[in-house]
Order: sequence, then C-alpha cells, then structure tokens
Amino acid sequence: MHFCLLFFVILSVELSNMEIQTIKNRFGIIGNSPGLNRAIEIAVQVASTELSVLITGESGTGKEVFPQIIHQFSPRKHNIYIAVNCGAIPEGTIDSELFGHEKGSFTGATDKRKGYFEVADKGTIFLDEVAEMPLATQARLLRVLETGEFFKVGSSIPQKTNVRVVAATNVDLLKAIQTGRFREDLFYRLSTIPIFIPPLRQRGEDILLLARKFAADFAEKYRMPAIRFTNDAQQALMEYSWPGNVRQLKNIVEQISIIETEREIHAETLKRYLPDAFQTKLPAIINSEYVDQKTFNTEREILFQILFDMRKDIAELKQQVQDIMHERSVNIPTPSFSTPIKENVNIIGKRDITLDENIEDTEIVEDESLSIQEKEKELIVKALEKHNGKRKLAAAELGISERTLYRKIKEYNLS
Repeated sequence: MHFCLLFFVILSVELSNMEIQTIKNRFGIIGNSPGLNRAIEIAVQVASTELSVLITGESGTGKEVFPQIIHQFSPRKHNIYIAVNCGAIPEGTIDSELFGHEKGSFTGATDKRKGYFEVADKGTIFLDEVAEMPLATQARLLRVLETGEFFKVGSSIPQKTNVRVVAATNVDLLKAIQTGRFREDLFYRLSTIPIFIPPLRQRGEDILLLARKFAADFAEKYRMPAIRFTNDAQQALMEYSWPGNVRQLKNIVEQISIIETEREIHAETLKRYLPDAFQTKLPAIINSEYVDQKTFNTEREILFQILFDMRKDIAELKQQVQDIMHERSVNIPTPSFSTPIKENVNIIGKRDITLDENIEDTEIVEDESLSIQEKEKELIVKALEKHNGKRKLAAAELGISERTLYRKIKEYNLS
C-alpha cells in the first residue's frame, strides 16, 4: 500500500521545461510534442525504481533512446547496459545468447559461454523487438523476471542475476496474446510501467524541426550547403503519413541532400521521394499495422485487381496497334471487349496472353511472372543491395521484422 502511494507520488511529479530540454540535448532528441515530452517524463521518473518497463510505438519512432534514459538516471548507471535485438537472433540460438550455455550442450558448443543476463548482472538489459521472442524463450524470461533465476542451456543448476529489464516492441501485444504468439503472464510482468512513443504523423511541427536538423547534419557530413524546404514542401511534409516515422524522414532528407542539385526544395521535388507505402510493397510483405480502409481486404482481391488492370492495358495496346495499321491502310477489325482474347492465367506460375486477331503476321505476347514468391524474393534482394546487406535497414525498408527477413533469406537461399 505504501509502495503504491510512493510510486503514485513519483509519477505525479512533472519535470520543468528546462529539465526536459536538458534531457533532449543530452540524448539527441528533437521535438516538442506533448506525447514525446510525456514519454521523457515517465522514463526519468521510473528510472529510480526497479520496475520493468515496456516501450511501445511504431517502427522508426526512436524507442531505443528511452532505455538509455532509464539506465542513465537509475542507480545502475555505473554498471553495464546491454541492448539486445531479439528479432535479429535466430530462434535456435537465442536461448544461448540470452542465458549462456555449457560446453557440449549442443553441436558447436566447444566452450562454456556466458549469456547477456549473466554479463549484465547489476546493470540494465534492453530487449528490443521482444514480441519476436519464441514462446519457449518467453517462459525462460518470465522466470528471470519473477525469481531472478535462469538456467544455462545444457545445465540443471540455477543461476542468479540482478538485472533491470526494459523491453520494446512495435507489435500490438494484446493481439499477439489472442493469436497465441505472446504469453499473457509475460506481458503483464513486462508492462508494469508502459511508455508509448507517438508516431511522427502525430507530432505536428516536430516533423519540420527534424527535417531541418537532418538537413543541417547531412550538409556538414557531405560538406555541401543545406537544403531548404519551401512553404509548399513544408506543407507536404506535414501532410504525409510517414509510415517509417523518424527513420524514413532521415533517409529521405539524406537522399534529397545528395541527389538534388538545387538547394531549395519545392513540394513537387519532395513528393518524388515520398512513395506510397501500399504501391511499393507486395501484399505478401506489407506490414499489417499499416493496412487501413483504403487498402484491399485480402491478397486475392489485389491479384484480381492486377489482372483486371493488365487486361485493360492489353485492350489499350490492341487499339494502338490497330491505329498504326489503319494508318498503313490495312483493314483491321475494330477491337471490342467482345473480341475473343486468348488469355491463360496461372497465379502461381506465369501469365501468357496472346492476341490472336486478323493482323497480318502480327502476334503480341506478354509474358510476365505473377508469382508472389518471385516478386517477394526480388524485393528482398533489391532492399539488401540498396542497404549494402544491412538486414536491419532492409527489413525496415520492406516493413517486416529482422527475424522475418532472416527466415525469408534462408527460405529463398539468398547469400
């Protein structure tokens, strides 16, 4: 009872604007939105306790900064801080990475190894993308949170650790619980104190502040004049939905800074760098959290729409061919949708469309692969090439987690 009252008093204390600004300067945080300021307040106020913290928010919002704030303002600040990306560790080795293993406990275990929970004793461990953790590992983590004990892989002797756990995820954990992908007891144990990081589209003028800061940073980095956004470009920045949040804004400002020769950027120029998230990704790898009422309900509907658009393109192509032949005084029947079209559609394999009309020695064949797997593989290869093989950046570009990207790389045998 006294503890709850004390904790309420701690969270009810508000930091002054100057204190918040000092923290922002120290950790490189840009913005003044109320949601961002409140997240900073909670992080500082909860730092002095030993409570577990769950940080939520969309990918690219900067969740990784807040565990550092918590650690630096805590009594553990002089001890080790370890950040672990659970989504980047293969399922078969994550237990060994977190809890260590004994020599000979599995193939390749040629020596005894300490895990992160043993190394971070008396310090803080940040578990990023905690929703990607396998269920068996979630059970091990729950034991650590409840008793401070863990077992190394291949050992039956419990070990003690005194670690402050801060976790983060961009996944709706309540939905993950309903689908059996996340343990309900672990959720409530992790989310003793929740901190929500607002998406960029909800931060108002912070978008312009960040854009100017990034422009200045890249001007200094590449030794060139900083780009400037005109009024119409600033309006376009404010109206865009920013599905990739701060990370996407930073990448776009860097692209513009390098590619564009003019330093004054108008809305028309800017919009060439603001892709529609639903047109640049195949339905098989669109992140479901970005799907809204304007998108199709199922992948099948999208495929049907693709086929319909292709049929329309073929009809237009036929009309163009006939116009050319008419100019040459060739008698060609007028095309219509009633004209038979030989159309073979195989959604899994290839689609071959042959126009068999009364055109002398003229046959138009369109051969295009509609395999979702092939297109997905192609996009993954392009994303990896774009980011020089950096899987974290490639996964963010594709809108999927690093674990999912790792699995698909293995599935498609991509080196």
